[in-house]
Amino acid sequence: MKLYAGLTYEQAVRKYAQNVTSACMMRLQNMDDAEDCFQNTFVKLFRNSPRFRDEEHLKAWLLRVAINESKNYIRDNRRELPLDHFSEQPAPSSEDESDISWALMKLEPKYREILYLFYIEEYRVSEIAQILGKNPNTVKTMLSRGRDRLRQIYGGDES
Repeated sequence: MKLYAGLTYEQAVRKYAQNVTSACMMRLQNMDDAEDCFQNTFVKLFRNSPRFRDEEHLKAWLLRVAINESKNYIRDNRRELPLDHFSEQPAPSSEDESDISWALMKLEPKYREILYLFYIEEYRVSEIAQILGKNPNTVKTMLSRGRDRLRQIYGGDES
């Protein structure tokens, strides 16, 4: 039986399903499309059978593949949408004011990915740079700009 950092394929899917789904949703903002990319990510794991140093390496690989799958999905499935398709999202209700996910979804994908990996997945800047194939200084800059944009959307103080 093939193992992935000590996990069976089924264990890896169960353990990292939420992480991969969230990474896809951050980019695609559509559950059906995210599910397609989720499946593609785990099919690549099964078919490629890469070697992993440990579970953290496996998780980083899955997130990188999920983000790339999402980018490819957008590129391959571009559709022209009428301008009236886009509307302003309502402000959060009082019950979910502490949940900033609605604000994250309003950010540009490049900032949404960086903030997601930093705050939700708790990766360090150097790890994010490796996952996304970017220079660490670029990640720091994008993290700073993403925070600024998030603060503007969420209405946080400027201090």
